[in-house]
Amino acid sequence: MCGITGWIDWQKNLTLYPSILEDMTETLALRGPDAYGTWLSDHCALGHRRLSVIDPENGAQPMIRKFGDYNYAIVYNGEIYNAIELREELKGRGYGFHTHCDTEVLLVSYIEWGRACLDRLNGIFAFAVWDEKEQSLFLARDRVGVKPLFYSIGNAMLLFGSEPKAILAHPDFKPEVGAEGLAEIFAVSPARTPGHGVFNHMNELKPGHYMVYDRNGARIAAYWQLESKEHTDSLEETAEKIRSLLIDTVKRQLVSDVPIGTFLSGGLDSSALTAIAVRHYEETGQGTIQTFSVDYVDNDKHFKANAFQPNADAPWIERMVQFLDTEHHHIEFDTPDLVEALTTAVRAKDLPGMADVDASLYLFCREIKKDVTVAISGEAADEVFGGYPWFHREEALNAGTFPWALNTPERAVLLSDEIREWIRPEQYVADRYQQALDEVPRLNGEDARQNRMREMSYLNITRFMPTLLDRKDRMSMAVGLEVRVPFCDHRLIEYVWNIPWEMKKAEDREKGILRKAMQNILPADVVQRKKSPYPKTHNPNYLESVRKWMLEILDDPNSPILNFIKPELIRELARPGNDRFNLPWFGQLMTGPQLFAYLAQVNTWLKEYKITIK
Repeated sequence: MCGITGWIDWQKNLTLYPSILEDMTETLALRGPDAYGTWLSDHCALGHRRLSVIDPENGAQPMIRKFGDYNYAIVYNGEIYNAIELREELKGRGYGFHTHCDTEVLLVSYIEWGRACLDRLNGIFAFAVWDEKEQSLFLARDRVGVKPLFYSIGNAMLLFGSEPKAILAHPDFKPEVGAEGLAEIFAVSPARTPGHGVFNHMNELKPGHYMVYDRNGARIAAYWQLESKEHTDSLEETAEKIRSLLIDTVKRQLVSDVPIGTFLSGGLDSSALTAIAVRHYEETGQGTIQTFSVDYVDNDKHFKANAFQPNADAPWIERMVQFLDTEHHHIEFDTPDLVEALTTAVRAKDLPGMADVDASLYLFCREIKKDVTVAISGEAADEVFGGYPWFHREEALNAGTFPWALNTPERAVLLSDEIREWIRPEQYVADRYQQALDEVPRLNGEDARQNRMREMSYLNITRFMPTLLDRKDRMSMAVGLEVRVPFCDHRLIEYVWNIPWEMKKAEDREKGILRKAMQNILPADVVQRKKSPYPKTHNPNYLESVRKWMLEILDDPNSPILNFIKPELIRELARPGNDRFNLPWFGQLMTGPQLFAYLAQVNTWLKEYKITIK
């Protein structure tokens, strides 16, 4: 995993501006702490920061390959899990290889097949290839958006980078945000609209898309999308197919020349991946898998079960560690660490995010990095298999909006009248929701219920899942940790997408078909454990800390967020003793700690990034 950036300019000789490229590249140093490289030609400049995982001795980037009389140059972030098969096929076509890394395989694949190479790739990636002969840049992003890729086009110039900070480092790009960007921050957040970069004149290449940029401008097209078709496999055949795909995927993603471990919460998803990994290690004689779990100091004293988090993880983690005999690392954080990391998370993401959920993941990954460089995570199983409570609740299914945006009216009340009138948050969310529904690939013959569940799956896979993948990438890469996500294998997603909902919830359980597929891999009680999400702190000290921080922001007349909110309403919510947030208009879906932490993150972002509103 790495960080990539670049600059195409038809009006300048870029060999005269090495320092600008170096500044852009340096912003990504945390993503790639092991190596640094830049390459400049008259109109193309490419930068790369490397985290060495495969063939550490070779594979330096930007990588240049001469074909005929012309050069091809690549910068690439990701992993190609079928690189071995592709290398053998390309050898059969007469190509030679100088390294064992997948970067060279990817570059040669592009030289041989052009755009069509994307159809052959199994992996997570964002890459750019400069074609000297055609004087064009080819940019592409993996099918479901595991790896990020932002870009900006204007004035005969293209800028791109793994993160917005690389583009922001260019002197011609200004950190400006308009009505749509603010709506992304205050209305639809945390689930950004696909392709939206928040900053004016910045976009994100959508998952499953590629771009060709030359003197005629940019051409963007999709190379992959979900297709709806009839599912003909029986229940048993479906479970076996899922099991087979998942085992193959995990085995591919365990390839590494550096230490590797797994996230382990004791839930169905992480336990399944860890069990498959342990079995593979046993079969191949690779020793003991390292596993990692996270919790908070004194959480056991303050935990209260609820519908979204029905039980604590600790006993289940111990159950799986004993069952699999892993080398386990239990990591805990206290409130001061979590509050401090809220600011670090904004810098890692270049945007306010999921508050303490981002911050705790950053801290978790930082500790994991001390022992391994690569980790396997169960991210995306709930979106793909329908595990969230909102898949199973009529009020969410019939709400007529994104299930994670039910509190938009309550959030809108907190905005100043001027900002609310300008960005129209309720209408913005409604428009984005309809946009998403218009994209859903329908299947003839499905009844209203089946069609609604297909819609809900599409919303989760294309809107909510990218949000969590973005969080996972940014928080992990901020500490130089590569996280792989087997449930995002496109073959698995394509297959599960078309499983009828009644079969997905086999035995009337959330993720029922996945549970059935894992029956011979996990203990029965773990298979049947109800979903419990990524752990949050329940310590009242956290609420007090972020409440105090919010009051300090409100008391500082120079706080930039004051121009966007109703300070007195926020002050009332932050008043000591108002722990239940029981104002009649406030609703039940926004909790105090998350609200204060998020608004504090927004203030940090506006201030540190010197945001101009235009």
